[in-house]
Amino acid sequence: MQHEGEMNSKAKGLNPLQWLISLPYNLSGMKEIHKLKLQHTRATEILNLACKNIKFLSEDKKRMIANALLTAAKLGNAEFFSKVSTANPELISLVTFSQEKGHAFFNAVEYRQAEIFNLLRGFHFRNVVAAMLTENNNNLLHTAATLAPASQLNRIPGAALQMQREWQWFKAVEKVVNPGTELRRNKEELTPLDYFKRNHKELRNEAEKWMKDTASSCSIVGALIVTIMFAAAFTVPGGNDQTSGYPILFKEKLFTAFLISDALSTFASTTSMLTFLGILTSRYAEEDFLYSLPTKLIIGLSALFLSIVTMLIAFSATIIIMLEHNSSRLLAFLPVVMLASVPLTLFVLLQFPLLVEIVSSTYGPDILKKKVKKWP
Repeated sequence: MQHEGEMNSKAKGLNPLQWLISLPYNLSGMKEIHKLKLQHTRATEILNLACKNIKFLSEDKKRMIANALLTAAKLGNAEFFSKVSTANPELISLVTFSQEKGHAFFNAVEYRQAEIFNLLRGFHFRNVVAAMLTENNNNLLHTAATLAPASQLNRIPGAALQMQREWQWFKAVEKVVNPGTELRRNKEELTPLDYFKRNHKELRNEAEKWMKDTASSCSIVGALIVTIMFAAAFTVPGGNDQTSGYPILFKEKLFTAFLISDALSTFASTTSMLTFLGILTSRYAEEDFLYSLPTKLIIGLSALFLSIVTMLIAFSATIIIMLEHNSSRLLAFLPVVMLASVPLTLFVLLQFPLLVEIVSSTYGPDILKKKVKKWP
C-alpha cells in the first residue's frame, strides 16, 4: 500500500499521458512483472485508440500531448513517441522545431535514450534537426558532449566503462549530424570536442584511476604467478635422473599435464603482466577509452584467468603424483580437485562478470541500429 501511495503521489504532478509514459519506470521488482504486462497491454490499447482521434485536437490538448512527447523522449518510450508522431505529424513539429516547447531529439541525446535517437535517423527532416541550435548555440553534438545524468551513468559499473559509453554516444551522434558540425563553436567558444573534454574531465580522471588501480593489482598477481611457475619448471615433481638429467616421471601422463599447464601458466601470466604494463603507461586520452584501453584490459584479464587455471592444474597434477603411490588415484584426485575449485570459483564470481561487462560494452551492439524506417 505504501508503494502504491508513493506512485500515486508521483503521478499527481503529471498529466495522464505523461503518467502513462512514466508508469513502467515507477514500478520495480519481480512481483510487479505480471502487473506491468497487463498495464502495458492496456496502455497500448489506450494509445492505439487515442491515435485514431489524435488528428482532431484543441490547442490545450496539443500542448498536453506535446509535453507528453517531450517526457517520452526523456524516458525513452519510443513506441509512444513514434505512434503519436505518425498519427499527427503536427505534434512532432511542435516538439522538434519550436523553441518554446523544447527539442525532443535534443532531450533524447541529453538523457541518452538510444531508441528515440534511432528514430531521429529515420526522420525525414533529420538534417534540419542536426543543424538546430539551443539558446547557448549548442548543436546536437554539443548536447552529446554534456555529461549524462547520474541515473544513466550509475547503470554502468566502473568509471572506465562509463567514460567509454559517453564517448560511444559522442561518436554515434557525430555520425548523424551534418559535416562540419564538429567544428561549430557555442557561446563559450568551445567546439563539441572541447566541450566534451571539459564536461568529462572529472569522469576521465576517475576512469584513469580505476584503470590504473585495476592494472596494478592484476599485474602484481601476474608477477607472482610468473615467479612461481618459472621456479616450478626447474623443480619438477619426482626430481631428475642423476645420470641423464631427465625427469624421473617423464613418461607419466600426469607429469605431461604438469609440464603443459606450467608452460601455459608462465606464458599467460607473462602476457597479462605485459598487457597491464601497457595500460599503466597509456596516455589516457578520451578516445583511448573507446577501444584501446578496454581491449588491453580484456586481454590482460583473460590471460590472467588462463594463468590461474593452468597454475591450479599444474599444482593439482603435482599433488596427485605425490599421493597416488600411497593411496588410490580416486582418493587422491577428488579432494585435490575440490580444493582447487574453490579459488577458481572465487575468481570467476569476482572478476569474470567484469570481463563479460567489458566485452559486451566494447564489442556488443552499437548505439546506432543498422536499419531504420523512414517516418513520419
